[in-house]
Amino acid sequence: MNKIASGVIASLLLSCTTVWAQQPVELRMSWWGGNSRHQATLKALEAFEKTHPEIKVKAEYTGWDGHLSRLTTQMASGTEPDVMQTNWPWLIIFSKNGEGYYDLNKLKDELDLSQYQAKDLQSTSVKGKLNGLPISVNAPVFYYNDVTWKKAGLAYPKTWDEFFAAGKIFQQKLGNNYYPYSMVDQDVILLLNAWMMQKYQKPMFDSNGKFTWNEEQWVDAFSFVKRLSDEHIVPSPKTLSSYGKGNLYEMKPWIAGEWGGLFTWNITIRMFANNMTPPAKLVLGDYVMQPGEESGVYFKTAQMFSVAKSTKHPKEAAMLVNFLLNDPQSVEALGLERGIPLSKAAERLLTEKGVIDPNDPVVAGLRQAQTLHTSAIATPYIEDLQVIDQFTSAREKLDQGKLTTAQVAAEFRQQVERIVRRLNR
Repeated sequence: MNKIASGVIASLLLSCTTVWAQQPVELRMSWWGGNSRHQATLKALEAFEKTHPEIKVKAEYTGWDGHLSRLTTQMASGTEPDVMQTNWPWLIIFSKNGEGYYDLNKLKDELDLSQYQAKDLQSTSVKGKLNGLPISVNAPVFYYNDVTWKKAGLAYPKTWDEFFAAGKIFQQKLGNNYYPYSMVDQDVILLLNAWMMQKYQKPMFDSNGKFTWNEEQWVDAFSFVKRLSDEHIVPSPKTLSSYGKGNLYEMKPWIAGEWGGLFTWNITIRMFANNMTPPAKLVLGDYVMQPGEESGVYFKTAQMFSVAKSTKHPKEAAMLVNFLLNDPQSVEALGLERGIPLSKAAERLLTEKGVIDPNDPVVAGLRQAQTLHTSAIATPYIEDLQVIDQFTSAREKLDQGKLTTAQVAAEFRQQVERIVRRLNR
């Protein structure tokens, strides 16, 4: 081969190598949420790509419904996104041994772990492996449509007697379509847990997934659940299903103000507030209590950012996670869309900017919960979708009236104990 030909080939190889080297790394990132979270996250990703032009991020976002089933399929086939917004209860589904996600302890050079308290990182670790960085901590509390409750002529309940009295008053004064609250089954089961904690100082599950209530207490628990429908506190499962599948905040009765309140995670209420008809506002109420100090308020790590164990770009994925949680551009873009940040740097910045406003219902809800005494322990079992499905079935059977409360309670216990045994294998 002559020198000219050799030079041409070398030049072509160099050119190809240069072009290849300039190709950006492409990451995929998934999350769920409402439109405001989608837009805020897209803005943060845009800032990341400008800061790191060598990395491109493909956004994959959905609403809550169907997100877990889609991710389950992806995880089973090893096609999950490089970076994922994940739910804390999913650890027992995808990572019982701590190996379902990439161990972030191996990516400390790209992650500023000093922004987190040790207990926060411990909450997202399984068998010593850091399965995700916790984004925030949340708690379910009571929120109200101020206009609807004024129409009913009622103050927001402080006691359970006031809570249950509101149902009939709403029905009599405003009509059959009006309810003081609307809740999905996950909200109802957390409300039940709080009520039982206040009464018996016992949670539904211990940290190992064992039930703590005796037979008599279980009957009491499902009597409470039955009252919610019987006394017109929340739409019955049959009534709620008549509006079709979807998010409560997208349903006409919520938008029209026919559903007057919520017991739900403080982080989720922006989506509800955004879908209210002016001049109605969503306001925080008192935490409904029985006499005594125990509130039963339930705290948990809300969400995590996790890296796929199958990722081909762990370094770049960790860079993205760190940017989302700690970089000022991202912190400002995301605001409180995923709750009050656990990252010290993020919380400090948002406080300085006035974003963390004590009068904001998201902030006020969490701060209220933090003032209450609780011995409730976060457990993924109470939010496991199979457990929630059994709870939904139990509520439907209570409403049908074909089984006694004791029979429904016994059947629920039997089915859920079987589910927990499978989860703990």
